[in-house]
Amino acid sequence: MQDFVYQSAPMRVVFGAGTLRQLPDELSGLGVTRALILATPRQKDLVASIQEMIGERFAGVFTGAVMHTPVEVTERAMETVHDIQADCLVAIGGGSTTGLGKAIALRTDLPQIVLPTSYAGSEMTPVVGQTSGGIKTTQSSPKILPEIVIYDVDLTMTMPPKLSATSGINAIAHAVEALYARDRNPVITLMAQEGIRTLAQALPTICVQPDDRAARTDALYGAWLSGICLGAVGMALHHKLCHTLGGSFNLPHAETHTVILPHALAYNAPAVPDAMARIATALGVSDPALGLHDLARKLAAPASLREIGMPEGGIDQAADLAVKNPYWNPRGIERDAIRELIARAWRGDAPQTTIS
Repeated sequence: MQDFVYQSAPMRVVFGAGTLRQLPDELSGLGVTRALILATPRQKDLVASIQEMIGERFAGVFTGAVMHTPVEVTERAMETVHDIQADCLVAIGGGSTTGLGKAIALRTDLPQIVLPTSYAGSEMTPVVGQTSGGIKTTQSSPKILPEIVIYDVDLTMTMPPKLSATSGINAIAHAVEALYARDRNPVITLMAQEGIRTLAQALPTICVQPDDRAARTDALYGAWLSGICLGAVGMALHHKLCHTLGGSFNLPHAETHTVILPHALAYNAPAVPDAMARIATALGVSDPALGLHDLARKLAAPASLREIGMPEGGIDQAADLAVKNPYWNPRGIERDAIRELIARAWRGDAPQTTIS
């Protein structure tokens, strides 16, 4: 067995159905008196119910969260934080809202409570990705990690099947990279394999029967496990590519992960046979990269960067950025091979394990 270091995150997790009703008690436990709710305009009904639930502790709401956490949006939210003298952040939604809360916490160290409505998983990490001038960079700090996460299956029941598919594969990506991370450990390896298995089994059911509560519960559980993996170990080529593509071309986050994951795994496959075997077992397939590609097709998820808005002329730019300040990766980063990977993903080709 490899030598390893394992450090658990100091976070309280409340998981189940109907757990949103525990929010007032969680606020009391933190000693909160002025909570700022972070949401999107589509969640106004949920915000209204939370306002009624927490009463006088509701200090205000900011509904401007957008994907990739642009610095200018965070600066606008900071004005609201100061104006209402907020002493806590309550983020409702997926990665965009959670990212905004984390960006504010990085600047203020305010406590955070996150109420996930997707399978994004970023609520489990001390990392925030922020975009400025078309470049997305990541930063890690203990201040970024939320204090409390309330997983309520009820909040995911109305997630559309298409979003469920891409959000779920995004979560699988967190677990896949954890299996070959430089600082992986046996605990995270177990969580990663279980996260992949649970999500891969639940997502096809959700896409056919979105109101299947058992499948929704399993998917949220798998997303939690995968989020723990993302927060506990380092990222590699897949996340570098997705951060580059998303920040440079403003591509949708979960869809980008969905398209890139099989190709990034195929690129790394020769260097990580043990991880490939574990992923194959979790998916119940012989070729994990092709298995993930086929899972996305089965879920009717996007299959190419072209269809989610990336211009063909951006392939070379993306390759140049991907090899600049690369994340650690088990296989060496070769510019021509990375360009071919991106080109295949742009066209929507099946993953090719022996890219040269």
